[in-house]
Amino acid sequence: MLLFPGAGSPAAHPSLVAIEAAVAPLPVRRADFTYRREGRRAPDRPPKLLACVLEEAGLLVERANVAPERIVLGGRSMGGRICSIAVADGLPAAGLVLIAYPLRPPGKPENRRIEHLPRLTVPCLFISGTRDSFASPDELEEATALIPGPVEHVWIEGKGHDLRGADDQVADAVSRWLVAPR
Repeated sequence: MLLFPGAGSPAAHPSLVAIEAAVAPLPVRRADFTYRREGRRAPDRPPKLLACVLEEAGLLVERANVAPERIVLGGRSMGGRICSIAVADGLPAAGLVLIAYPLRPPGKPENRRIEHLPRLTVPCLFISGTRDSFASPDELEEATALIPGPVEHVWIEGKGHDLRGADDQVADAVSRWLVAPR
């Protein structure tokens, strides 16, 4: 499993650490984007973020000695979104774990980021708070209906985009989804 953090967090984000512990002994790589490793705060443009996902996926395939199509990719917010774009663009994967998916900027329902969703054919798990300012449950369910692959939603009641205090719930949802038959 390859996990990336959101734009303002490191790979050591507590929810990513909790997921790694919950799915052990499955090999997990928590990776920072290049801008983070270089000490910058502002995210790179999407092409550079995508290149980082491709590079890290290749490293995980090599280190874990697994076929590329056996890896589950994803992460929090921007990290999950960039992984979903990479998979839609052809990166082999077994599935996507998308935590607090940023469907649109807060307060801008007209700016939905959905162009790549119809190209996702792998199983997708979306974990979001019911009060996420980046997508309401209705908005996210409407958008993910565009995905031809299997989609599952896990809603964490009363939580916002940060899912503060729900790391164990997130990790439990991921570990249950990984072993569920599809």
